[in-house]
Amino acid sequence: MRYRQLGNTGLFVSELCLGTMTFGGQGELWSQIGDVQQSDADRLVGRALEAGINFIDTADVYSEGRSEVITGQALKNLGVPRDEVVLATKVFGETGPGVNARGLTRYHIMEGVKASLKRLQVDHIDLYQVHGFDPATPIEETLRALDNLVSHGHVRYIGVSNWAAWQIMKALGIAERRGLARFESLQAYYTLAGRDLERELVPMLDSEKLGLMVWSPLAGGLLSGKYGRDKDAEAGSRRTHFDFPPVNVERAYDCIDAMRTIADAHGVSVARIALAWLLHRPAVTSVIVGAKRLEQLDDNIAATDIRLSDAELDTLDRVSALPPEYPGWMLERQGEARRQQLDDSTGE
Repeated sequence: MRYRQLGNTGLFVSELCLGTMTFGGQGELWSQIGDVQQSDADRLVGRALEAGINFIDTADVYSEGRSEVITGQALKNLGVPRDEVVLATKVFGETGPGVNARGLTRYHIMEGVKASLKRLQVDHIDLYQVHGFDPATPIEETLRALDNLVSHGHVRYIGVSNWAAWQIMKALGIAERRGLARFESLQAYYTLAGRDLERELVPMLDSEKLGLMVWSPLAGGLLSGKYGRDKDAEAGSRRTHFDFPPVNVERAYDCIDAMRTIADAHGVSVARIALAWLLHRPAVTSVIVGAKRLEQLDDNIAATDIRLSDAELDTLDRVSALPPEYPGWMLERQGEARRQQLDDSTGE
């Protein structure tokens, strides 16, 4: 297990992060994702820690708060010292019937952090992330509330999830101008079959030194190896049952075909290759893996041992490459001469 800096901080997190969205099974939506209860959760968390994972991610809306309860209790049951785990959770979604029990207002953030701390049974959250963009709340209000949490010690670092590049840049500008705590990480969807964030978000992350946490690295299970052109009926049933995240399935099949060949050559599962590809991407800090069973988690953890060759990476890059899109192709064309001039000047 390797450890990487989280954004522009001195905090190091494991290259795999244990996601707990499968914990709890409470509520109609969350019961479709997973129904891992306390004893099994204890075993999953214990196995992750044994493998060197020091990063755990949850959210206040997962299983209507039950996921945070189970996560916190698992750490207590296992006797894990607080300073040996980096604990992340999120705020934004609806947590009650009241009109203000949602969003990124000061009101909801302050109520949300108190509830999360209680459910997790801890005195601070290491990474507190806004779970989505709130068009009804000024960004500055959100940032000031988060800055207060950092100043008071309830939260160590703050992050963002599912925002556009321009929204994050606006927030970073406000934070710098006002002297507020800034976002240090982005949690986003990224897979071999869904490389959209490479257009705007990855260049922004590199420029501003933000870490990247990847959610749903197997595209909701589509890239697990269980599905493909030769299993249309099974795949079709699955996508109808829970069609998230949305994926161009035909393009995904091309990726699965290429991954299957590489997986066979390594003698491993297709899922390991999908995860290994992400671990080879320079922008990625940590890949979030969720599991319902120990053998599933073990297979995901084993992806950290796979080293893909340049030829294998090239094959996967070509089959999954994004189609050209404006202004990207224009920026590439217009900047080519200047990039070459810069490379020549540095001897690269």
